[in-house]
Amino acid sequence: MEQLNELYAKNPKPVLIDIYTDWCGWCKEMDRTTYTHDKLASYINEHYYAVKYNAESREAISFNKKTFKYNTQYRTNELAIYLTGGQLSYPTTVFMSGTDGQPAPLPGYMKPKQMEAPLKFFGEKANEKGTFVEFNKKLHTEW
Repeated sequence: MEQLNELYAKNPKPVLIDIYTDWCGWCKEMDRTTYTHDKLASYINEHYYAVKYNAESREAISFNKKTFKYNTQYRTNELAIYLTGGQLSYPTTVFMSGTDGQPAPLPGYMKPKQMEAPLKFFGEKANEKGTFVEFNKKLHTEW
């Protein structure tokens, strides 16, 4: 996350955060199948700052000029609570137009084909021009 803050300050672009836990089988499956898809991985690398974040991290973390700590009640870092809007589910893929943007969490395992539309919606900054529904109607899927 510290690297993200530094890189974003120099060259702003959308942010993708993969929220996972060590015990989550679907998180491992998404790593194995979705994030290894050639076109998807290439698109993420070109258009996003990608962060893999363990929701159960006990380390305090600075993000968007705020410090998030481990929450013992939820057994989760407050950053994961913030990014998911309190709807903790793993895996969750969070899209943000920038580090200070509103998090858009998508919970659950997604195949490459399912990730294409939201990836391109934020990656092409279509979120600044219209709704996801409008964008999705016009999208010609490639994956």
